[in-house]
Amino acid sequence: MANPQAGIPPQIQQQLAMFQQIQQQLQQVSSQKMQYEMTLRETKRALEELGAVADDAVVFSSAGSILIQKSKAAVITELEEKTDSMELRIGSLDKQEKTMAAKASQLQKQIQEAVAGQGNVPTAQ
Repeated sequence: MANPQAGIPPQIQQQLAMFQQIQQQLQQVSSQKMQYEMTLRETKRALEELGAVADDAVVFSSAGSILIQKSKAAVITELEEKTDSMELRIGSLDKQEKTMAAKASQLQKQIQEAVAGQGNVPTAQ
């Protein structure tokens, strides 16, 4: 079986490798962002539920594999801090995602132009 990269100049091979690496990183960042968004939704839902219970209701908070009884106010504070933290992380991951996507798009364009300059027909990606 012939090497699919045979005849491709080293510079283009390097750009292709970088493009693939960026695509993998982009996929990881997107996955991580989705996980944080899911956690954020769950946290906000917990806050909504807490808002519906009486102030003197018995409330528990998980600490690892155990539950600890806490005041409603303390649990709300913890969940609000968690919400803030998740929103910051999601914002940061969103910026990373946009930067990586722009870099991948630019690199893809450079590869296509280089391949077209070689007299080859670029493949759709």
